[in-house]
Amino acid sequence: MQELIYGCMGLGGSWSDEPHGTEHVDQAAAAVHAALDAGITLFDHADIYRSGKSEAVFGEVLAAQPGLRDRIRLQTKCGIRLNERGLQTHYDLSREAILERVNGSLKRLRTDYVDILLLHRPDPLADPAEVAAAVGQLMAEGKVRQLGVSNMSGAQIEALQDRLETPVVANQLEMSLLKRAWLESQVLVNHAEHLDYSFPHGTLEYCVRNSITLQAYGSLARGLYTGAEPESPASADAATAELVARLAGEYGSSGESVLLGWLMKHPAGIAPVIGTVNPERIRACADAARVAGTMTRADWYKLWVTARGSNIP
Repeated sequence: MQELIYGCMGLGGSWSDEPHGTEHVDQAAAAVHAALDAGITLFDHADIYRSGKSEAVFGEVLAAQPGLRDRIRLQTKCGIRLNERGLQTHYDLSREAILERVNGSLKRLRTDYVDILLLHRPDPLADPAEVAAAVGQLMAEGKVRQLGVSNMSGAQIEALQDRLETPVVANQLEMSLLKRAWLESQVLVNHAEHLDYSFPHGTLEYCVRNSITLQAYGSLARGLYTGAEPESPASADAATAELVARLAGEYGSSGESVLLGWLMKHPAGIAPVIGTVNPERIRACADAARVAGTMTRADWYKLWVTARGSNIP
């Protein structure tokens, strides 16, 4: 389903173990209501975000507002461990880890279930049968309703799907006008420039063919085209920012909605994840679907060519 998703990674304060405060809960509440104002009902989490505090402050918002949980959908991710066992980062999709981490997320979120569980990154040591057993148990217990993945190729999803009794419904990837490997790889086949972009061929096609929603994180390019200072006034980034602003005026919308509309116009049915905590910027995304529907083919290509800083082959 093509929609906007609110990414909660920015909520909860610092990434340290320092406890969150009431100001962080207030910030989360403001972001949630701005997202609802923008028509967003799916909220994206991960067990590691802000050392668990993103989920914790969101859980406090839910607890303080009876009935809110019934108006929204929640998804969270597991599979990444940070600063454990002498390692800065490692992956763990063992059966025990999946069960432990999901139960921890549910406790922090103060809910009995998540609508979608995403496996955060591929774990080379993961046994697909173990993953399937853990997911099956969580679904049988009513703690998880659907399963997705993140940062996986079509081949990796297919190998996992062979062991699962439930369909993979989403794949979250970094996709934006700035991070275009997913797009460039489609058109640079049999071209020398294809070596400049690393993206597994066939992944978009696999997801579309199997009705797997592509969720695009980093979709606003971290503000690069809508207010952040480019490295050089003469750069492709600066030219793109100017074009985004001009098109926003022509479409009677915001720069944020132009960027998101550019993604959503792609026939793969991309669902952008927006991560800003600024309520006004969240609301500025509300017009993305309309912009996607009205954006001309010429404007779509102008944005792509301007962002890449050179013509396409």
